[in-house]
Amino acid sequence: MKIPCFPFVRALRSVRKIQQNQCSLSLRKNQMRFSSNVNQDEKSFYTTTPIFYVNASPHIGHLYSAVLADCLSRYKQLRGFKIKCSTGTDEHGLKIQQAAETAGEDPHVFCTKVSEKFKHLFDTCSISYTDYIRTTEQRHRVAVEHMWSVLRDKGLIYKGSYEGWYSTQDESFLTASQVGDAVDSSGKNVKISLESGHKVEWMKEENYMFRLSMFRHQLLDWLKENPNAIRPERFYQDVVQWLQEDLPDLSVSRQKSRLQWGIPVPGDPNQTIYVWLDALVNYLTVAGYPGHYQQWWNVTHHVIGKDILKFHAVYWPAFLLGAGLPLPQMIYVHSHWTVGGKKMSKSLGNVVDPLDRSNVFTTDGMRYFLLRQGVPDSDCDYTDDKVIKLLNAELADSLGGLLNRCTAPALNPAQLHPMFCPKSFPFDPTEQSRAISEDYQMLSAVGNLPSIVENYYEDMHVYKALEAINACVRQTNGFVQRHAPWKLSRQNMEEKHWQDTIIHVALECLRIYGTLLQPVVPQISNKLLSKLGVKPSERSWPALNFLPRFHGMESPFEGRTLGTDTEVLFNRLERFSVKGTKPKKCKNTSKCV
Repeated sequence: MKIPCFPFVRALRSVRKIQQNQCSLSLRKNQMRFSSNVNQDEKSFYTTTPIFYVNASPHIGHLYSAVLADCLSRYKQLRGFKIKCSTGTDEHGLKIQQAAETAGEDPHVFCTKVSEKFKHLFDTCSISYTDYIRTTEQRHRVAVEHMWSVLRDKGLIYKGSYEGWYSTQDESFLTASQVGDAVDSSGKNVKISLESGHKVEWMKEENYMFRLSMFRHQLLDWLKENPNAIRPERFYQDVVQWLQEDLPDLSVSRQKSRLQWGIPVPGDPNQTIYVWLDALVNYLTVAGYPGHYQQWWNVTHHVIGKDILKFHAVYWPAFLLGAGLPLPQMIYVHSHWTVGGKKMSKSLGNVVDPLDRSNVFTTDGMRYFLLRQGVPDSDCDYTDDKVIKLLNAELADSLGGLLNRCTAPALNPAQLHPMFCPKSFPFDPTEQSRAISEDYQMLSAVGNLPSIVENYYEDMHVYKALEAINACVRQTNGFVQRHAPWKLSRQNMEEKHWQDTIIHVALECLRIYGTLLQPVVPQISNKLLSKLGVKPSERSWPALNFLPRFHGMESPFEGRTLGTDTEVLFNRLERFSVKGTKPKKCKNTSKCV
């Protein structure tokens, strides 16, 4: 990127240093103001997904971002937080303008069609957003114009010349080190973005520039003082590494002759605001900016893909610092999905339609797979076969099988939560009883599970939380299998008490699993908890309280009638008989669990 050094820039270098010192002071003031507001708003939590670009239909990567944010939001709600969760679509920019022209449609009509696809997907997949934002909305335009005016009035936006590489597909300006050589499909030598692989073009035009170069030290200070600001650690280190080099000033507008589809620069109708400045402000728009936004903005957590990390961890914090606004509490970053070991691509024909796959595997099935297999700091691979194997093993066989065993009329003819017998399973493992050391180890594991899952949810390591839950489910299945309550005689009182205790313990374990799984598979969890007779008011995090009878306390569930639903928790899926068709479900439900 080549930025001309105008005469006035040399003359104002000393002023720039003063401004940098002022910005550093402003950062500390913002952080102090932010800290003072956290306590009063500690029970509020604002989660955002990226807003998705409407140049193409949604794929599983988009759904993964949304499900991660939704999982975090649902978890916080279980903890008693008042939540706001936003998602939506990014609808301005040259790519959209060109796509609409190719389709022969008005840009707004084109955007609405694609935006509705995203909205329908998220509604279908139980994304519990509280706000669906479109950047073509008037409320958003007001927020963007206000942000622009604040930055301009503070002297952070100036008119200058930009000359350098630009990627239309990425809507991104690139430095020479970010560009490489390649050969296109026609054999022509071209320049591409080394990060995305998209073609770039040399561009020279007069634009408005943002003084990004002023904020490098302030951004480094922010990261140094907030080591958990970006998670996982790998991406935090990436941003720190980027900030070791000088930041060039950033072009924040395009000439209207090139880009008509966007928000005009206030006071200059010949320029259009750069799509990323426009898009990033959406998070403020949803919070209520420029009106009453502080309650939500002080508790903001972004969930993003790694491809847009620089925009969210460098440009966005710099804009916020410049405007005198607090920075996000956390930026959670996730990696990408490949398909069969290859990058998703229209040309390869391997783009996975998440709506289609949700119809095939159920919405909770897809949510579970993405969150169970998705590892934030490394790319993950999707195949239909992996989905079928995982869902059959963990939802149908392990969790579903456990529920089916413990609620089957043959074993539990009264369809009640049976009584727990302290003599059959004493608190002191040295007392003589039928319970063995492995049983006590299981109780310890399940008792510790909520705190383990809590830590993993907080760190957005949902796959580790599900791994821990699944390990406990296996232990509980082992406990039931080991003591085979179906072999015990209810005519023998000692055996009857032991049988009731086995079932009581297993149902308590299931209650814990169902409660902890609510952020991941809300429909399956509801089905499980309803079968156990757990009321909606008893499904929060504080209500977990595992196996109170074992600890000498009363249990609200003892003697309670089970739910009447007789359907299996999750139907086993068969392999595809014909590619692209829906897997058959087991007709014999006794074999499905």
